[in-house]
Amino acid sequence: MSETFTAGELERYARHIIMREIGGPGQRRLQGAKVLVVGAGGLGSPALIYLAAAGVGTIGIVDDDVVSLSNLQRQIIHATARVGAPKVESAKGAMHALNPHVVVRAHRTRVTEENAEALIKPYRLIIDGSDNIETRYILNRACVARGATLISAAITQWEGQVSVFKPWEDEPCYACVFPEPPREGQALSCAAGGVLGPLAGVMGSMIAVEAIKDIALAGRPLKGRLLVYNALDGESRTFEVEKRKGCPVCDVKRNPRAAVG
Repeated sequence: MSETFTAGELERYARHIIMREIGGPGQRRLQGAKVLVVGAGGLGSPALIYLAAAGVGTIGIVDDDVVSLSNLQRQIIHATARVGAPKVESAKGAMHALNPHVVVRAHRTRVTEENAEALIKPYRLIIDGSDNIETRYILNRACVARGATLISAAITQWEGQVSVFKPWEDEPCYACVFPEPPREGQALSCAAGGVLGPLAGVMGSMIAVEAIKDIALAGRPLKGRLLVYNALDGESRTFEVEKRKGCPVCDVKRNPRAAVG
């Protein structure tokens, strides 16, 4: 193991390496992993921090926004001194300050139909921490076409949800579970409805947990399941979700590229 990690890295990751489910092999997989995080906001902030801390070798960040004062109630990767700075650069600096061994790639852009495939191409695992439904559907289509694992989470007010999507393993894609966007007024944005700051930390940390499990081949991932957490009531529920026959995104008969893996 010393041939792979420096003495400093062995000490840094010691608490992972001594875990039976991760160990040296799992930590090496983390070191060799390439993960793209879309959104450096409430969900992306804790996910990025914990992925960097865990030693994920290459982490990409996609965000076209700048840090604002209203972000700092929940977007813990940023700081007051960096208000007005691009979020990708603010996040990159914080991640390197925590762990200089990781490679951080900043993509200051917004995900679109035109650039989604090129953005995700270098990465095996994609994390959707975006703040709008259009981006979620675009990322899902791109991940299905590419055969990339998608971890998607969302929060509003007191409630959050997270799931892992691997449709080539006969599990649903995001569009199977959410075939249509919510009607106007059904899903409030953080700006319109507010959001509990620590809720972003809880759900963003869950994203990081699922990503680390997937990379290290540890435990049971949240594929085929949707975890919903209600902070106000202190309750969490997990729902079984199924592949939707005839899904225009991942049904192999309708979309042969969905079989790519």
